[in-house]
This record gives sequence, C-alpha cells and structure tokens, in this order.
Amino acid sequence: MFSKSWTTKSTENFSDNINRLKNEIDTADAIVIGAGAGLSASAGFDYSGERFEMYFSDFHKKYGITDMYSGGFYPYETLEEYWAWWSRHILVNRYDCPVGKPYRDLLKLVKDKDYFVLTTNVDHQFQRAGFDKKRLFYTQGDYGLWQCSNPCHDKTYDNEEAVRAMTEQQKDMKVPTELIPKCPVCGAPMTMNLRCDNSFVQDAGWYAAASRYEDFFRRHSYSHILFLELGVGMNTPVIIKYPFWQMTKNNPNAVYTCINQGQAFCPQDIWQQAICINADIGDTLSSI
Repeated sequence: MFSKSWTTKSTENFSDNINRLKNEIDTADAIVIGAGAGLSASAGFDYSGERFEMYFSDFHKKYGITDMYSGGFYPYETLEEYWAWWSRHILVNRYDCPVGKPYRDLLKLVKDKDYFVLTTNVDHQFQRAGFDKKRLFYTQGDYGLWQCSNPCHDKTYDNEEAVRAMTEQQKDMKVPTELIPKCPVCGAPMTMNLRCDNSFVQDAGWYAAASRYEDFFRRHSYSHILFLELGVGMNTPVIIKYPFWQMTKNNPNAVYTCINQGQAFCPQDIWQQAICINADIGDTLSSI
C-alpha cells in the first residue's frame, strides 16, 4: 500500500529532469511504456473542438453531441445511424489519419532497447508508427476490430473494408441497411471490440499479448527497468499507473517516469525513484 501523500516534484528543473530521463533511457536494461489518451492528444488527435466539428457537425446539430468520446455512447435510434457514427469515427481515428510525431519520436528513443508497450489507447498508433507488434499489448481493444454483440464466441474481425464502404455510402447520417455487420455465427449485430462492459471479447491475440507482457516482467523483475508513463489519467489507473507505482516500489533498481501536462505526480513512497515531468508529451520527447 502507498501513503496518501502524493508529490508533483515541482521543485525540480525541467532541463534536469530531461537529462535524468535521457540517462535512464540510455542505461536501463529494459523499458516499459505505459501509454494513455494523453499521448494521442499530444499528437493532435483531439476528440473535441475543431477536429470534432470537422467530422461530426451533423451529429452535433441533431443530437447536441459535443465530442467523439460521448458520441460513441449515444443511444442512436437505428443501427443505420449507429454505424454511420462509428464508421466515420473509426475512419478518422484509425485508418485515414497520420502517424503522430510523438509516437515516431518515442520509437527513435527506444527502438534499440529491450522495450514493451502497455496501452489503453485503441487507435493503433504504436503499430502504425513502426513499433514491433510482438511488443505491444492493447488492453482495451482496437478500433480496427469488431466482435459479436452477444458475444456468442471469442473471436474478433478486421473491419477496414466494411468501414470504408460504410463511410462512402452513408447518406443523411445513415448507412445502407445491407451494410450493417452481423455476427457470422449467431446473426446478432456486431459491435466494437472496446472494453466498456463485461461483453468485451478477449480473443487469442489479446491473450498472446498478455502472455508476452507477463514473460517480459518475469525476465526483468529486478533489473534496472524504466517505467515510462505517458498521458495516463485517473479514469483507469488500475491498468497502468497503480501497477507501475507498485512495481517501482518493489524493485529498488526501477525508475518511474510520468510525463503528463497537469497530472504528473507520484506517491512519496517512490519519490527518490521517480521523475515527474509536468509538460506536453510531444514537446518533452522532442527535447530528449
């Protein structure tokens, strides 16, 4: 357990922290990257504001939806409208978008190291940036995958071809009925493979990635390991943040780094093993 006192280490100088982090990246035996939504936000993939209006002004006008995140949970009247929203959402956040510079910069820093990535992001940016697929664990799903809504079986399905057809043929905020995806086993409507309730499907690929992640830690339990947390908030801290804190506390050779503008902090228990950088992730990675 940790003490209830947290610190932002605000007295430390930005350039000193950058130099410390550079040294840790150079000397660490292994690096574990824990990435949250803040990393993609730093890359410019905002879910609100101008970018939202560019792609979803019609949904905003009809339903008052103000951002892409909440739009995914809206109770649309028909499946035709549901898939008009989601096909557009998938296209602009998974397929027809550039690779963010922070992801490219991060790969340059770790590509020659023994690294592993644990992420709650579902936009596939790591793989598109060139990270080794076998060093990635997408715990919360992937915009590029569908599953049965029941779910009647533990399998997921690639959706790029169907998504492109939906976005090209949708009209008046609806896709043609014949394009609504159905489960090939039970015939129920398909849905996104995103962890938002107990129906989330953990397929063979998910379990294989989880096994590789566990094996990575078996090999590096007490190594000089750098836990590099990027843009992880407090929505789901039990997936990345809390485990990183605990593993740092349990390993005197570990170093915990948090880069997160406005949310860079750690427990006092690991203060001497921590580097907290309260700054934009992209700017920080560029500085390194």
